[in-house]
Amino acid sequence: MKFTEKYSKAFQYLLPTPLSIAFILTLVTFLCAYLFTNENYQGEEVYLFKLLGYWEEGLWNKSLMVFAMQMMLMLVLGHILAVTPFISKIIKFITKFATSNAKAAALVTFSTILVALFNWGLGLIFGAIISRKIGEKALKEGMSLNYPLIGAAGYSCLMVWHGGISGSSTTKVAEEGHLSNLMQGILTEEKLALLPNSIPFSETVFSGMNIYACFAVLIILPGLMYFLGKRRVSTDLSILKYNSDSVEEQSNEPKGAEHFDTSILTTKTIGLIVLIYICYKISSQANLLQFGFITPNFINLTLFGLAILFHKNILAFLKATDQAIGGASGILIQFPLYFGIMGIMKSSGLVNLMSGFFVEIANETTFPIFTMISAGIVNIFVPSGGGQWAVQGPIIIQAAESLQVPFSKSIMALAYGDQLTNMLQPFWALPLLGITKLKAKDIIPYTLILMLTGSLIYLSALLLF
Repeated sequence: MKFTEKYSKAFQYLLPTPLSIAFILTLVTFLCAYLFTNENYQGEEVYLFKLLGYWEEGLWNKSLMVFAMQMMLMLVLGHILAVTPFISKIIKFITKFATSNAKAAALVTFSTILVALFNWGLGLIFGAIISRKIGEKALKEGMSLNYPLIGAAGYSCLMVWHGGISGSSTTKVAEEGHLSNLMQGILTEEKLALLPNSIPFSETVFSGMNIYACFAVLIILPGLMYFLGKRRVSTDLSILKYNSDSVEEQSNEPKGAEHFDTSILTTKTIGLIVLIYICYKISSQANLLQFGFITPNFINLTLFGLAILFHKNILAFLKATDQAIGGASGILIQFPLYFGIMGIMKSSGLVNLMSGFFVEIANETTFPIFTMISAGIVNIFVPSGGGQWAVQGPIIIQAAESLQVPFSKSIMALAYGDQLTNMLQPFWALPLLGITKLKAKDIIPYTLILMLTGSLIYLSALLLF
C-alpha cells in the first residue's frame, strides 16, 4: 500500500481545490479559443473581448442555471432523505448482518450501490453513515475491522451514480428540447431539426447495456470487497471514541404556531399529498414503459415528498436541510464557471474543432471507448457530472452525429467515464470523510481497486452492446 499512499500525497500536493481548477480550466479555454479560432474571426471587436462576451453569455445561461439548481436540489434532498429516521432504521437493520470484516465490506458495497442507483446524494450520505455505524459497532463489540476498507465501500456509490436514475446527462437529455438547446449555434438548422426531442430512460438508464452493467457491479464489486475483507487487517478505531455526532433535541413545550412546526401530522400530510400526485403523474403517462416521465424535476419532487414524509416534523426537516446545504456549495459556485467554459467553446467554434478530432481518430466501435476514457480524464479536473456534461456534452453529440453512433450509447459512455474516476478524485468523498473521520489516503488504496474492476465492467458493456 506504500505506492497508493505516495499517490494520495502527490494528488493532494499537485492538484489545487476544485474551484481553483475551474478557474485554471477557464483560462486554458480562453487561450485555446484565442490560438485556434482567432483566424476565423471576422468581426470588428477585439477578439479577446469577444471571447469574454461568449464567456459571460455562458456564465448566466438561463437554461443551464436551471440545470445547476436541479443538481443542487438532487444532492441536498438526497442528503435530507438519508438522515430521516426511516433510513436510519434501514441502516440499523443492515448493520446487524455485519458480523465480520468481509461481510461488512460486502454489505456496505451492495447496499450503497443499490441506493445510489436511485439517487446519488442519498447514496453518498447513506454510504457514509452506514460505514460510520459499522465502525462504531465494531468498536463496541470488539470486532476486528478494516475501517478504511469499509469507508471505501461506502464511497463505491460514486462509481455507479451516473448510470442510475439521477445521472446528470441522462436526466437532462430526457427533458424535451434539451438537445436542441444544447447544440444551438453548433449544428446547422437542418441537423438541429433531426435531433430527437428527448432521449428517454428506456434508451439510456434502462437500456440492455446499462442493466447489464448495473447487475455486474452489484454482483462483482461486493464479491471483490468481500474477498479483500477476508484479509485479516485490523485498524485502530479510536478516532470514533470521542466523536459522537448526535445532538439532543430540545424538549421545550411548543407554543402557538410552533405546534404546526412540531406536529408529525404536518409532514405526513404534505408528504402524502406530494406522493399521491407523483403516482397520478406516472399513471397518466401515455408511454409508461419508455420512462419519459423521469426528469430532474420529477426526481427532485419525489425526493422532496419522501424526505418530508419520513421526517418527524418541519423543524427536523429544516435542521437536516441546514446540514445538507453546505455540501451543495461546490455546485453553486463551480457550475456557472463551467457554463462559461461551454459558452466560449460553443460560440468560438472550439467545439467543432474538438469534435472533428474525435471524428478523425475514431469509428463507430472505438468512439464510445474513447468517450469513456476522455470523460474519465476530464472528470479528474471537472469533478461534477453536470459541469462535465455542460462542457463535454456538445463535443460528444456532434461527433456522435457525424460518426452515426447512437446518442444514447455515447451519453452512457460519458456517464461511465465520469463516474469511474470519482474513485481517484476525492472531491465528492469530502462528506464521507467528514462523517467517518477517515482521510483520503486511507480509502484510496481500495478505491483504486474498485476503479480498475469497474473499468473492465463498463468497457465490456460498451463492447458487447
